Amino acid sequence: MFNNDSDKNKGSKKRFEEILSENGVANGNRIIIDKETGVHYLFSWGGYAGGITPLLDKDGKPIIKPNNE
Repeated sequence: MFNNDSDKNKGSKKRFEEILSENGVANGNRIIIDKETGVHYLFSWGGYAGGITPLLDKDGKPIIKPNNE
């Protein structure tokens, strides 16, 4: 009756890589890299709210990790 998509991604490479995780009791931060684009993201949450934004360098440009690193 319900479509289970858990087998859909078996054997496929993960697109996102978590490189930092800081967790509190009901809040936390994670830095995640999109492996296709190299863009770094900050995911932050507290209680029932959260948000995600690209990390920026001192010039306001997104931090991008080259694919070969």
